Amino acid sequence: MNAISPLPSLIPENAPFSSEQRAWLNGFFAAYLGVNGGPEPAETVEPAEPEDFPWHDPTLSLAERLALAQDKKPERQLMAAMAQLDCGQCGYLCQTYAEAVWSGAEADAGRCVPGGKETQRKLKELLGTLEPLRDGTAVAVPAVKSSGPVGQSRDRPALATLVDAHPLNRSGSEKDVRHVVLDLSATDVTYEAGDSLGVFARKNPVLVQAVLDRIGATGEEMVAFDGDALPLRQVLLSKVDIARPSDECMLFLATRAFDGEEALKLQTLAAGEGPADLIEADLLDLLQAFPSVMPSLPGLLKSLDRLQPRLYSIASSSKAHPREVHLTVSAVRWDSNERMRTGIGSCYLADFAKPGDVIPVFVQKSHGFAPPADDGAPAIMVGPGTGIAPFRAFLEEREARSAKGRNWLFFGDQKRTTDFLYEDQIIDWQRRGLLSRLDLAFSRDQAEKIYVQTRMRENAGELWAWLEQGAHFYVCGDAKRMASDVEKALLDIAVGPGGKSPAEAKAWLDGLVKAGRYQRDVY
Repeated sequence: MNAISPLPSLIPENAPFSSEQRAWLNGFFAAYLGVNGGPEPAETVEPAEPEDFPWHDPTLSLAERLALAQDKKPERQLMAAMAQLDCGQCGYLCQTYAEAVWSGAEADAGRCVPGGKETQRKLKELLGTLEPLRDGTAVAVPAVKSSGPVGQSRDRPALATLVDAHPLNRSGSEKDVRHVVLDLSATDVTYEAGDSLGVFARKNPVLVQAVLDRIGATGEEMVAFDGDALPLRQVLLSKVDIARPSDECMLFLATRAFDGEEALKLQTLAAGEGPADLIEADLLDLLQAFPSVMPSLPGLLKSLDRLQPRLYSIASSSKAHPREVHLTVSAVRWDSNERMRTGIGSCYLADFAKPGDVIPVFVQKSHGFAPPADDGAPAIMVGPGTGIAPFRAFLEEREARSAKGRNWLFFGDQKRTTDFLYEDQIIDWQRRGLLSRLDLAFSRDQAEKIYVQTRMRENAGELWAWLEQGAHFYVCGDAKRMASDVEKALLDIAVGPGGKSPAEAKAWLDGLVKAGRYQRDVY
């Protein structure tokens, strides 16, 4: 007989309810919001002996990471296939997720949201190749979970209330970036500048309804899911990923196709091949493209990956905004196959969730990404676009602490007139001296593209002087392009004004990392 998992504690202990009422409400909201309970997990265990992981760099391509790990033990090769962000979105770190998959303690190889299908397929390929090396013994590997307060891990989320999600861009912008405010007053959630917030999003209800219509369901059917009986609509909205159906889902649909040619095409798609317009298909695309497919509900739900929470860099200091948490979220929308597509987390917050809605959230603690502990130390922050989020938090934090250290912000986007996020607050910080330096790079305000790394090179001498005076250097934003270009600029500055050889510049940067003075929050 299976043990019954305890319900998550969504209602604070100090809420004005009896224990019986609190238990009932916990059960109601857990089912409604699609949040699972679970046994108390173990704390993360650090490896017994320190190892160097040269592939643990999100700016490297998958092929480059795998090449660096090709002679390492199997679990390290699996680790190289992860997105290398240590974001905690999967419930693990990259290292512990790889170890859990290799040991057999974790059967789900589709948890790496940033890595997407590229990671999922590479894990499957590697596991097949490395299978002869496995001993068949499953070893428990700890996830990044906590048995601490509600809201401090993905398995014990708290209920925040959406206050607002207003646009930060002005009229005429090609982007839609929102300043999201969540009220934490009914929770015991705490956070620090540099932390991230995990959000349990619900998918586009229009997409869910279209899937229900295609499979001939009302959505009110009660289905068994992870030991609970839930309405089918609720499972599709908040429990499974229908925006990025797994390869296993495609193989399952192939078994439910009454047309042999359609079955073969689905098998080809599951192998990562097939028509270009279906490579990034969602579940509705597949069901419409292959009309002979008639899936059974139990098999369909079993074949889909679990919907993972979305993580966002926190854009506020709790010292400046007690009992609130702020996010800077770019709403992702695009057209494909004559249909508007929406990002799961971003458009949930921007479009589908309404002020007053309760949203399950948790704080993902940062791995050292934080303002300088020394309030007298200078800080250089490079955060174009939504990468400004943690640095808004840093500056609010340093202001609240009356930190005397100088602050230098590099910010960039497309156009100053429409895309200068938090312009009033940033200019006010500059006017009042909290920002000692502000360098802006708006790429489309002139014929020649100007980026934050351009501004770094233009100010190479002064930037090097700040670093020589003990400044901490921070980067937040796109890992593959911006963060990589910023690092190249930093190395060039070490070679130029710093007078170092390329090898010395690399050793200097490695030393900066080990000293905790070069930190990245990249995605």
